[in-house]
Amino acid sequence: MADSASSSGAQEASGQAAGEFHIRRIYAKDISFETPNSPAIFSLEWKPETDINLRTEASEVSPGDYEVTLSVTVTVKVGEGVAFLAEVQLAGIFSVVGLTSTELGPVLGSYCPSVLYPYAREMVSDLVIRGGFPPFVLAPVNFEALYAHQQSEHTTAVAAQAD
Repeated sequence: MADSASSSGAQEASGQAAGEFHIRRIYAKDISFETPNSPAIFSLEWKPETDINLRTEASEVSPGDYEVTLSVTVTVKVGEGVAFLAEVQLAGIFSVVGLTSTELGPVLGSYCPSVLYPYAREMVSDLVIRGGFPPFVLAPVNFEALYAHQQSEHTTAVAAQAD
């Protein structure tokens, strides 16, 4: 604890801004599970095809407090029929103070979704098992790489519009 405080003090003395980050709350905004082809889907040979969609959104809810929402949609098909559709929107309120707008982007677009993902992953897994299907575990996600890719695509699109 003393190291953390002295590190912040050293940063401030050297002219570097010391930012603060706190998790205020993590909560479920929306949870949905559908099995549109049950019970017939249970009699088919289990050779699933999986489609996973991730999306994040961030908005300032009060000065220094941001809501970050991670949406995870999993669609599993067996043959031509949808076995199940699981959707989870998990959100968090994060207090972020003392960062520049350049520093804030990666925190909201990468770090906060990384904090939320294990909770969303557990919710999806629980929904699938409670829906009567074999265990389903989402693979780990590198949100830092996804954020960097999104930023490079945005930069490319802006540059293309300027030409």
